[in-house]
Amino acid sequence: MTLQWFPGHMTRARREMQAKLTMVDMVIECRDSRIPLSSQNPLLVELAQDKPKLIILTKKDMSDPKVTEQWMKKLSNENTHVISLDLLKEDTRSLVVQACLQVMKPKFDRWKARGILPRKIKAMVVGIPNVGKSTLINQLAKKKIMVTADRPGVTMSLKWANVHPQLDVLDTPGVLWPKFEDQQVAFNLAISGSIAEKVLPIDELAFRVFTFVYQHYASLILKTYGHCEEDSTKFFLALGQQRHLVKGDEIRLEEVYALFLRDVKQGTLGPMSFEYVEDLA
Repeated sequence: MTLQWFPGHMTRARREMQAKLTMVDMVIECRDSRIPLSSQNPLLVELAQDKPKLIILTKKDMSDPKVTEQWMKKLSNENTHVISLDLLKEDTRSLVVQACLQVMKPKFDRWKARGILPRKIKAMVVGIPNVGKSTLINQLAKKKIMVTADRPGVTMSLKWANVHPQLDVLDTPGVLWPKFEDQQVAFNLAISGSIAEKVLPIDELAFRVFTFVYQHYASLILKTYGHCEEDSTKFFLALGQQRHLVKGDEIRLEEVYALFLRDVKQGTLGPMSFEYVEDLA
């Protein structure tokens, strides 16, 4: 099965982003801290490869902290600074502005050597759908200037925002690539909410997610539901009985699958990561 989700506005946004990159000093890329690889868009790498970059691993509270720390070290290089944030609970404005100043320091130093005073940073905010770009900008501006929603495809056009005396940002639509060659990437995007779940067979997604969570975070399943059967079919049937998702003698399995997937996606089970640095080896 090949999974694709590429609404028409994303094709237009890609062209617009390419044109606007000449107007910015750096790129702020938001990625989901649970899936730092899958939430990286190859198109964005191609378009912005020559720009200094700040990677923000969002939803820090929902990912495994030890795994996130490993990813921060792995993704950092001389042109890229990486931080992880809970956008709503930390001092996002201060942390991001300071990180941007750090990213731009080499360029500012070159300007200073030529007698040019540093100016306000112009940064493009990029990322795939539902990784927190608009939430980030609202936190930077200290007011709601971007529409947010827990679903992909909300931001449809490019918008400039004056968010800080030292920083202007250009918001962009969440852009996905037209085809997922690696189906594991597609499933990671689905369970994190970057692809609409309706494009996937819910039973296949639920069984695949359960298998992963059981292998890596079985204790969280037991803590959340009070039972943790290794057999996924038995688990979902028991969960259906437990939550009274029954019609006559039949368990309403689609509702059970949806409940479990929602609990995983929203972090109800607890913090967990779906990708690991050692998987790169």
